[in-house]
Amino acid sequence: MFKYLKPFLVGLLVLTLGINAGAQKQATPKIPLAVPTPPRPAGQQDVIELRCPPIANVRIAIIGLGNRGIGAVERLSFINTATIVALCDVNPEYVTRAQDELKKMGKPAAESYTGATDWRKICERNDIDLVYVCTHWDLHAPIAIYAMEKGKHAAIEVPAALTMEDCWKLVNTAEKTRRHCMMLENCNYDFFEMATLNMAQKGLFGEIIHAEGAYIHDLRSLNFDDKYYWNHWRLKHNAEEIGNLYPTHGLGPIAHAMNIHRGDRMESLVCMSTDQFGMTEYAKEKFGANSPEAKAVYKHGDMNTTIIKTAKGKTMMIQHDVTSPRPYSRHHLLSGTKGFAQKYPSQILAFEPNAHTALSDSDRAKMLKEYEHPIVTEIGEKAKQVGGHGGMDFIMDYRLIYCLNNGLPLDQDVYDAAEWSCLVPLTKLSIKNGSSAVKIPDFTRGAWKKVNTVTYFKK
Repeated sequence: MFKYLKPFLVGLLVLTLGINAGAQKQATPKIPLAVPTPPRPAGQQDVIELRCPPIANVRIAIIGLGNRGIGAVERLSFINTATIVALCDVNPEYVTRAQDELKKMGKPAAESYTGATDWRKICERNDIDLVYVCTHWDLHAPIAIYAMEKGKHAAIEVPAALTMEDCWKLVNTAEKTRRHCMMLENCNYDFFEMATLNMAQKGLFGEIIHAEGAYIHDLRSLNFDDKYYWNHWRLKHNAEEIGNLYPTHGLGPIAHAMNIHRGDRMESLVCMSTDQFGMTEYAKEKFGANSPEAKAVYKHGDMNTTIIKTAKGKTMMIQHDVTSPRPYSRHHLLSGTKGFAQKYPSQILAFEPNAHTALSDSDRAKMLKEYEHPIVTEIGEKAKQVGGHGGMDFIMDYRLIYCLNNGLPLDQDVYDAAEWSCLVPLTKLSIKNGSSAVKIPDFTRGAWKKVNTVTYFKK
């Protein structure tokens, strides 16, 4: 009988060896694409938890007075320890509108600037402490870098930079000048995100091993609008770029919950996108199938998904979709060894020993109140009255000015700005290389081990 089985057994052995060899071959990971980490220039030091001399009254210049800038004028006018001294936009009507807002708030008029390069003049003034940048994306980094070089602190709308070169310029300039550079990531200050940050820091989730964030917001009508985005700048990015163009709203809150560059760091990413469908479909319906808008090429895929691995073996997922007809979502999710939190599409909290079942609405509300972040307890009601995405924008501005007033480290530092913004160029690099893994540089150059938790400082 063995002689009949022998060919079968030999064939089975060969097949098994072949499968094992194939499995071993597949299991060999690809070496991630390396992105250089330049050495720290001589004489520079890291700015982890940087403290600068306190400023009793923060003198502010706001550059860019469109959708985000005009809101900043209003919100900052509610803070008595700050004064807006300069307003700048290439659209004179926006400057006039901002001046009217100051007048309505009972504030003195600020000096007006309308030239395309007047932001340089503003940075060169000696009576400004903070340059607050709300322009289109391409000017965020150049203005912030020049402001710091001229001795000013910089606050930049998101994303802080679009290229690896500018990410490193922001870091090096902040380290060289010892000036603060904060990216204005407002979503870190939303009420649910702050409560879950507090829970995370008190250990309710145990060890957070996975987190998710997203920016899913149908912007097609605004992208094609003739007035909403100056000179159609956002439409141009969707037409010309690939990757995750706007990663920070989803990434910022979970990065702080996971103590990124305060005990852990993002080490590598993999990114892929769908093809583009939504912009062309929308353009056909709105402008006609033969219109220039419908025939235009839009390179940016509709849904972009990025997976990140951290140095401590944890994962993060970030998504971006601004061209699909679906409800708004930032998909804030934290998953730990003892508990779970989710914000979209509905709020969920679940904890051991019954984590298989979400807390009831009433129990969740009680827990969110019990673990309300102290900053929300302090300023949350006023924030709701002032407004700005439900109040989170005001909390962000309040914290920025509070820390500058008191000489405290800012809640978000230049490494946050660089780390969160570097997904713009690195996701593009991954997609261009067949969704290959890409190494994420250590913008702190080793200083991420100096502290082990995110701290929102109080005096």
